[in-house]
Amino acid sequence: MNNINALFKRELKSYFSTPVAYVFIVIFLMLMGSFTFYLGGFYELRQADLRSFFNFHPWLYLFLVPAISMRLWAEERRSGSIELLMTLPITPWQAVAGKFFAAWTFTGIALALTFPIWLTVNYLGDPDNGTILAGYIGSMLMAGGFLSIGACVSATTRNQVIAFVISIVVCFSFLLSGFPMVLDLFRPWAPQIIVDTIASLSFLTHFSNISRGVIDFRDLIYFCLLISGFLYANTIVLRWKQAE
Repeated sequence: MNNINALFKRELKSYFSTPVAYVFIVIFLMLMGSFTFYLGGFYELRQADLRSFFNFHPWLYLFLVPAISMRLWAEERRSGSIELLMTLPITPWQAVAGKFFAAWTFTGIALALTFPIWLTVNYLGDPDNGTILAGYIGSMLMAGGFLSIGACVSATTRNQVIAFVISIVVCFSFLLSGFPMVLDLFRPWAPQIIVDTIASLSFLTHFSNISRGVIDFRDLIYFCLLISGFLYANTIVLRWKQAE
């Protein structure tokens, strides 16, 4: 645990040692505000809720989270510092966990800085703050899912751009899996259980449930299994690369 904590602190500190983190946060907040109040039609809806805010989270994360995760391991491999990291008294799993939680915390900080939007909706009306809190929890879990996928992909290549593009493709597949047009491709020939399984893999299905204030145990299990599964795959990739 001490090894994970030490790596976590080092990684989190490294995010704020360059202007890139601050630029990312500013872009994230600007996009969130613009999408909520303008594209989302916040004022036109005349409802005291943040549906227009949370509706855009999956699509913003689709591009912004891979931008964070692409450097987690690709940069280490490109610079050769991964060999130094693996000579330290730390296991591959501890290294994966430390880097992941640092990136997840950084994403959480960016998300927490959107609190003025929450304050605004409380100023303008009387929203269900429990539902809004559930939306934030769902958003953090979804961001963790995106990050775990991106971290695993980043471990497979030295090129950050390649890691970024592949992460977007994989995450986009998880988003689309619940769309009716995708499921319609399988219904004519696939058993219903396969169609239901594909639909259950969608980020949107589980996130939309939580963002409506319905915290179902199955949705929590989905995100926990997704995150732990890709982190385990990340560990396997690291060990495989070490053996090369």
